[in-house]
Amino acid sequence: MNDRKRAVQAHIFGTVQGVGYRAWARGEATRLGLLGWVRNERDGSVTAWLTGADAAIAAMIERLRQGPPGAFVSRIDVDELETWTTPGEFRIIA
Repeated sequence: MNDRKRAVQAHIFGTVQGVGYRAWARGEATRLGLLGWVRNERDGSVTAWLTGADAAIAAMIERLRQGPPGAFVSRIDVDELETWTTPGEFRIIA
């Protein structure tokens, strides 16, 4: 497994609010050992800030594309981040 660390911001569009997407994403990120956060945006999208091992980030992006039952993901924009800080655990923020 690739141990290179990286940080990304993923902006997820579609039916991703009101379907448990943030709680589901927190669980998936925690299982993958990622740090960061997830939040709802005013436009109905969700943003996730992910930091961790390269392979775990790649796996999480694929999981974000699927989402939990009831979600429909139409698009994900992923931006690489050069500098980053994260909380001690993956969390949902307001």
